[in-house]
Amino acid sequence: MEVVSPINGCSGDTAGKVIICKAAVAWGPGEPFVIEKVRVEPPQKMEVRVKILYSSICHTDLSAWKGQDEAQRVYPRIFGHEASGIVESVGEGVVDVAAGDHVIPLFNGECGTCRCCQNPNTNTCEKMGVNPMKSTMVHDGQTRFTTADERRQPIYHFLNTSTFSEFTVLESACVVKIDSEAPIKKMTLLSCGLSTGVGAAWNTANVEAGSTVAIFGLGAVGLAVAEGARARGASKIIGVDVNSHKSPIGKQFGITDFINPIDSHKPVHEIIGEMTNGGVDFSFECVGGVEVLRTAFLSTHIGWGTTVMLGIHTTPEMLPLHPMELFNGRKVVASVFGGFKGRTQIPHFAKQCILGVVKLDEFITDELPFDDINSAFKRLMDGKSLRCLLYL
Repeated sequence: MEVVSPINGCSGDTAGKVIICKAAVAWGPGEPFVIEKVRVEPPQKMEVRVKILYSSICHTDLSAWKGQDEAQRVYPRIFGHEASGIVESVGEGVVDVAAGDHVIPLFNGECGTCRCCQNPNTNTCEKMGVNPMKSTMVHDGQTRFTTADERRQPIYHFLNTSTFSEFTVLESACVVKIDSEAPIKKMTLLSCGLSTGVGAAWNTANVEAGSTVAIFGLGAVGLAVAEGARARGASKIIGVDVNSHKSPIGKQFGITDFINPIDSHKPVHEIIGEMTNGGVDFSFECVGGVEVLRTAFLSTHIGWGTTVMLGIHTTPEMLPLHPMELFNGRKVVASVFGGFKGRTQIPHFAKQCILGVVKLDEFITDELPFDDINSAFKRLMDGKSLRCLLYL
């Protein structure tokens, strides 16, 4: 099979051929990314090969790269799951997208045929849902990436996406077409962080005008929750974070009150109870810690308060709740990808974003060339970045 090295995006003569391009390869947990030449195989049945234009960095990439969950340690690997790009070619049976379409990848796919996809009350997919253990393609159980040297060593996939590569291959269920007139750079945010946060407020919690909200953790996802609550007309949006620099940032996204637990002499849930006459209607845990989850739960009003869990919990600790505490009317739910069914609902959400229903520009705090990926990761770890866009 002929091998080509595309110079400027998709030239139209790469279909059916192996592409050699740059990718950021992680060779071990926490090791610096190495920009390598890799071979990207053509898409097989029900697969799509995409030229990645922009890829940003999410805390999920960070925790997975660190290898915090030993069960997910598969190397070498190409991480990345929040991106945008253009379809280069499609495999047999793909009809929803075609070469030249603008798309975003979906780490939580939608096959459209399983019982979950047919049920309007869930965005889980039995076949292509989020699976951090999955590292190969469904069709043949093989990877589409190998090293470009004579070893041809397999390089493994991540979260159905692997967007830290100039070209990637995805299951067709994990790609959604967006309007070609939409600003594709900004659409990158919709493939994870923005959709996760805004969707949690809109779809999972169904925040209504006049609602009170508390958000624990003001990273990109937490601020997206705030933006979603603001757009729905929440009357009070309380941000909780140990970094006081998040207070002025949060105001841009609708945060009305800010609490730094380090500076508080009372338990945070008591402070929130006093501020809201008994507790908020909705709390959102965006940190991934059981103590924070318990505080978020106790910060909601008895009788109807709902806690939405968004943080990734990598420890083996169990829920910090006694079963009897649920009899007071409070409840806890989890939200994946904001409850959005990716292929059927994200195109409409993209249109809402284009119309300005929610903000996009403020989430992009940095833009760096792809080769500076290690610097981008450091900025995220240092708390200096909401979303850093790498342009490929």
